[in-house]
Amino acid sequence: MKPVICKYCHKPIEKRDQLVTLSNYLQIRPYHYVCYQKVEENTKTVWKLTTPLNGITANIRLVLLLLIAGWFLFTETYGAAGIVIAIISLYSIIFHITSYFLFDQRIPK
Repeated sequence: MKPVICKYCHKPIEKRDQLVTLSNYLQIRPYHYVCYQKVEENTKTVWKLTTPLNGITANIRLVLLLLIAGWFLFTETYGAAGIVIAIISLYSIIFHITSYFLFDQRIPK
């Protein structure tokens, strides 16, 4: 397997606890934990547009989005608006799953 390369320092990420994957619109990018902190410091925007896809808070968000998407898809709550909310929730869920299979699974613990 090809090693996972950090997008900031262009060095391979060797352990899973060093990995931070970010979602920025339609891109998923892997970083070292230290490089992620540097990227956050260098980014000067009003809104934080990148969101980490691994870690405790990201896993909690994933579970909540799964519950929301499941609720709106399998019940008639809010009708068509509920289906739209579920599809928006599925967008983020797909990014989490893609990040896991592309990066997290390839790096040893």
